[in-house]
Amino acid sequence: MQKILEELWYGNLCPIESYRESHEQTSDLTEYIRRHRKDLKDTMTDDQKEIFEKLDDCSDELENMSQREIFSYGFRLGARIAIEVMRFDFD
Repeated sequence: MQKILEELWYGNLCPIESYRESHEQTSDLTEYIRRHRKDLKDTMTDDQKEIFEKLDDCSDELENMSQREIFSYGFRLGARIAIEVMRFDFD
C-alpha cells in the first residue's frame, strides 16, 4: 500500500492519462474533434475566434472539475468497498 501512496504523492500515478492513452476510440474522437475545430476556426473572424477560445477555456475548466469529482467519488467508493470487505465476517 505504501508504494501506491508514494506513487500518487510524487505524481507518477495518473489514472486519467493512463485511461486516455489506452483507448483507441478516445484518440480517434480526439482527432475528429481537432480536425473539425480547425475547419471551424479557419472560417471565423478574429472576434469569433476570441469568443470560441473563451468557450473552450470554460469547457476545459468544467471538464477538469467534473473529472476531479468523478475521481474523488470513485476513490471514496473503492475505500468504502475495501472497508466493507475487511469487516466481512466469514463465519
